[in-house]
Amino acid sequence: MSVVDMIERPGCGCEAFDHQKKLISIDEALAAITEAVPVVDGVEVLPLMQARGRVLAEPVLAQALAPPFDNSAMDGYAISSASLQGNGPWQLEVVGRITAGSVGTVARGAGQAAEQELAGQAVRIFTGAPIPAGADAVVMQEAVERCGTCITLTERPQAGSHIRRSGEDMRPGDLVLEAGCLLGSREIAACAAAGQGSVTVRRRIRVAFLTTGDELTPAGEALGQAQIWDVNTPMIASAIPANAFEVVSHSTAADDPVRLQAHLEELLEQSDLLITTGGVSVGEADFVKPALFGLGLDQVFSGVAIKPGKPVTCGRLAATTWLGLPGNPVSAFVTWSLFGRHLLRCLSGETPTAGRRRHVVLGEIARHRPGRCELRPASLTGFDGMGREIARFGATTHSARLSSLAKADGVIFIPGDTEEIAAGGLAEFLPFPDC
Repeated sequence: MSVVDMIERPGCGCEAFDHQKKLISIDEALAAITEAVPVVDGVEVLPLMQARGRVLAEPVLAQALAPPFDNSAMDGYAISSASLQGNGPWQLEVVGRITAGSVGTVARGAGQAAEQELAGQAVRIFTGAPIPAGADAVVMQEAVERCGTCITLTERPQAGSHIRRSGEDMRPGDLVLEAGCLLGSREIAACAAAGQGSVTVRRRIRVAFLTTGDELTPAGEALGQAQIWDVNTPMIASAIPANAFEVVSHSTAADDPVRLQAHLEELLEQSDLLITTGGVSVGEADFVKPALFGLGLDQVFSGVAIKPGKPVTCGRLAATTWLGLPGNPVSAFVTWSLFGRHLLRCLSGETPTAGRRRHVVLGEIARHRPGRCELRPASLTGFDGMGREIARFGATTHSARLSSLAKADGVIFIPGDTEEIAAGGLAEFLPFPDC
């Protein structure tokens, strides 16, 4: 596979336009969130089996040697390679048997001490079993021929073959995981290997979610005149990882400024993160932002030079962070994928990692009207002859069409200063969260 150089352009290209409207770029918005959003206070101690998806508040140190003793890396025979004389083949008497979890028994000749080499002898051994005294190699069972109580081997093993040495993975006090590490299955395995039965993690973050709009009714209920089903509430609520984040409220609100402000004030008191959809543009019926300003909003940013999702807004009110997503469902999901997931990582204290954005090859020409950076839903359809992922997509982005969103694997970035990217060209790609 060939190495492909990164596309050299400033950010995603969305900073090239719309400055007259005071819109900022994607990267500027992400940096603003990182700077403005603090880690929540509070920790708790959890058993390992309950810690998946949580963020470490304290580092994990190894409690003992891992492995705690020299042991066999496979089923076979423990021998002394130094005692093999000549060029072989060699016939060795099997004088013992050791299984994992036991020390087994080793028969020795008269006057033969445990520390002496297994000259002319072998010990049947299984994966994970301790290496007997005098042995310095394990020969896999497929490499010998056994006849009765003896084995024959034709190749001399190297000293140390198939032996896991004590402490080769961890030693007492070794730093295994740093604070800020997100605990997945692999990290939890490392904690267990380090002897940590429990870990200190950040407390769960309280999230409140509010969807606004007179036209909304829950999915499955009969639609009244001029009504549509509420997509954003189940969509965003289900996108919040349940292990580390507690959804304390998910509700809808009508477009009534007085009642809306009272509702928002109530949600702010019970949450670390308030997410709203709708009401953040500049229309006469967009009441969310004015209501929050009335409650003392400290705005982090308002508007990003992207399509869809330009009105996305972020701010702080006392100890609560607010993320205002657009009302159109595709816009809401795209901006959530860009900014919501990043915001959750900041609140939980997760250590920043390499970005999830990567480059893909376009399976067709991407045409675009210059202006804002366009985030177009795309599907990954395979690989080209150089082993690079191929993305295919529609001719344009529709902020309210959901039928194609479920089929998309993520979005490609078409920079704001670009009119088209030829088929076979490279574009940045952001995968959607798995769940």
